[in-house]
This record gives sequence, structure tokens and C-alpha cells, in this order.
Amino acid sequence: MEDFVHDYRNSFNQPEMKSREELIIANWENLTSLWKTAATPFRGNVAGDVFDYEEIGNSDWPNRLWFHDDITQENVEKALERLESLNTRFTIPYRDIYGSQSNQILEETGFTKTFEQVAMSLPLTSPFQLENKLDFSVISNPTDAKRWADIYPSAFGYRITEETLLKTMGSIQYILALKQNQPVGTAILFQTGPFAGIHGVGVIPEMRRKGLAEEIMKFVLNKAIHDGAEYATLQASTMGKGLYLKLGFDEQFTIHNYVKA
Repeated sequence: MEDFVHDYRNSFNQPEMKSREELIIANWENLTSLWKTAATPFRGNVAGDVFDYEEIGNSDWPNRLWFHDDITQENVEKALERLESLNTRFTIPYRDIYGSQSNQILEETGFTKTFEQVAMSLPLTSPFQLENKLDFSVISNPTDAKRWADIYPSAFGYRITEETLLKTMGSIQYILALKQNQPVGTAILFQTGPFAGIHGVGVIPEMRRKGLAEEIMKFVLNKAIHDGAEYATLQASTMGKGLYLKLGFDEQFTIHNYVKA
């Protein structure tokens, strides 16, 4: 178990202020770096001039294809040609940072929007007070990896395999939340430079509306501070956005996620 009940205030350094543009870039780079890191042990990284994609064949995640810049009809057709040669179902995230509404090209080419996320960031200026509702474990062994992978789909509706955890837990921190030794929630912490990306924060349906998601978030934020991060970044679902605003996160941009119909 990991215990972060220390008071960090005496040794905590104030983060160097970043511009809005720097935070937008850092948020996206943390997310795509997470996908790359997850797919690397499976040789699932493919980098191109126009787009990259990351694939784990026996998993629902990451399986993402994203464009380096604003999209064009020609680039979408290149991506479509590649996708049609692969068996994996990919999600294509589109960032609305260009002001061009070019995501319409995806829709006109047969892609369907499945969900949206709001990219958000928070300067880590002070630790958060925990209510000690939960215990936490950072995954480091097959038993806990299985427990984490077993409950993740009930929180999110898709799978991250136990094998993925075992092959990447040295570079990605997978966190299991427990109540009376029963797994109730998950989180992923992935740091790139001074930026701590927080991902996969979820609670199983029967334990929702008890304040557990907030407790998980506060624990992960404190761990990020402990690990030396200056900013936290995340991509919020509609369900989670209110909590993150309450914790002080600022909205940056929206990610529209598409799949080929």
C-alpha cells in the first residue's frame, strides 16, 4: 500500500507558470505519450508523416490514431486506407484547437462521433486533504494487476488487459482504490516532465455517489506532487467534468472522438 499522509507544505516549490498554449501542448503530449508507452511492449507503435497510431491487438486500449496537425480530406483518406487494412477498431481523437471545424471531414467520410472529452489542467500549488475513505495500491504484481483489470470495464465499459499492466507498470503507475480490501476504483498516473497526466479515474457503479471519485483524485494529485510534478493534466468525461472544476481545474479544449461506422 502507498501512504501519502505527509505534509508537503514545508518543502513544496511553487510551479513555474506556463502559458495557455504551453499547457495545451503539454496536455496532448502527455496523452499521446501514454498511448505510445502502453503500446511499446506490444510493438504497436507506428509513426508517420501525417498521423501516428498505437495498437494492442487483444485489448480495447489504447488503439488510437491521431493526426499531427489540422486534418484535410487527403489526410483522412490516407488514414482510412490504413484503418481498412487493420483488424483493430481504432478511435480517432480530434482536437478542436484549429477553429476550422475540419472534423466535418471525418463525419462526411463515414466516421461517427462516439464521445467527447474536455482537456483540463491544474497547477499543483498545495496538497489536498484526504478523508481516509479508501486504501490505495500502486500496481506492482500480477495479483493486483488482475484485480485492477477485472474492475476497470465496469467503471468504463472497455478493457485494459492485465497483460498491458504487467508489461508497462514500470513506466505507467496504475492505482487501485480499495474499501475494506475490496477493489472499488482505478486511476492511471503518467508523468512527462513537470506534467502529471491523470487518466482512468473511475469507480464501479455500485459504489458511485459516495465521494469516492473525489477521494481517488485527491490521492492521485498528492502522489503527483510527491513525485515532483508541477501541473496535472487530464481529459474529462461529461460525468467527471464537474468534479474536476470543483478541484480547481481549468478547461483547455475539447476532444471529439470518432470511430469508423
